[in-house]
Amino acid sequence: MSLITTTDELAQACQRLARSPFVTVDTEFLRETTFWPILCVVQVASDDEALAIDALAPGLDLEPLLQLMADEDVVKVFHAARQDLEIFWKLSGLVPTPLFDTQVAAMVCGYGEQVSYSELVQSICHVGIDKSSRFTDWARRPLAEAQIAYAIGDVTHLRDIYKALSKRVAASGRQSWLDDEMKTLISPSTYEQHPERAWERYKNKARKPRDLAMLMELASWRESEAQARDVPRARVLKDEVLIELALAAPRSAETLANLRAFPRGMERSRAGAEILAAVERGFERDPKTLPKIDRERRNGVNVGATVELLKVLLRQVSEDSGVAGKLIATVDDLEAIAQSDKADVPALGGWRRKLFGERALELKHGRLALTVENGKVVTLEWKDAEAPHSAI
Repeated sequence: MSLITTTDELAQACQRLARSPFVTVDTEFLRETTFWPILCVVQVASDDEALAIDALAPGLDLEPLLQLMADEDVVKVFHAARQDLEIFWKLSGLVPTPLFDTQVAAMVCGYGEQVSYSELVQSICHVGIDKSSRFTDWARRPLAEAQIAYAIGDVTHLRDIYKALSKRVAASGRQSWLDDEMKTLISPSTYEQHPERAWERYKNKARKPRDLAMLMELASWRESEAQARDVPRARVLKDEVLIELALAAPRSAETLANLRAFPRGMERSRAGAEILAAVERGFERDPKTLPKIDRERRNGVNVGATVELLKVLLRQVSEDSGVAGKLIATVDDLEAIAQSDKADVPALGGWRRKLFGERALELKHGRLALTVENGKVVTLEWKDAEAPHSAI
């Protein structure tokens, strides 16, 4: 097995790999006990070779690999790249480019939503994957031969998947669609961790401006604390405790201690004092400066029914085009479209608008009908909709 453990070996390998038009890449990392992922192994392959890099080898400098990841002449191929890209961004401040994500490409090519790597290997390479090493301890040394073989196998199959999917994307004329998706993945802003924006994950929990102010301050404190200590967010405060704190807005250690979910004794700690300080900052926020609370969109007249019709249209468009519905529009997109023709959502822009968004607006305004023919949902233009059908 080809396992690289020294900087010289890595530099030589990366020089060879840089001569290839593409390389396939995968990583093995641990994140169970840390905020930031711990990189353990990197697997890379070209058409000519495949190798594994022991990222934890003493004295190994990953700089040659990082230079390869930044080489604009070599396409970097990943599957479900987001977590892998975050690791490289954290190591170097750069995101590997140019990028080809086989999971996204598969969604464009009709393989369904979030198709797994093993499913693509089975469908395209016609082989099964031995998953016995998948959940082993990748930080433990020495690495077993079976672990190395498993790791390298991931990037060797990925070569064939990349070739097959890149051909299908080109043949379908959807390369620009895929390029649009890659823009988000290669943007550093995708991986930047801003404590002041941590509240956005839980914004639907805020019922009134005071709740939102508390949530913004408490979520920011937890995010900063987790990053500083390099521990998972839940190790600082679990989500349900964070929400309870925001809604209760306790102003004393005694009130903190009386909260059902709050960790016992924590009210007397440094963290307890900082939580109370965050609550006070929440009280000090001017409600007029807070983001507008996004009320449930379905409260609008007939919006719920419109959303349900848009879901049917989305499924029909997805089936006809072979593009995964989740890639075309999310439920949030549909609710926003039902509320406003000018909603600032991806489904009303670019290729998505041509494929779905324009039809969604036509359906919303009665210029498009949905009907069932031979057990399949089809669309009818308004001039055709007067004919008798079992309309939805």
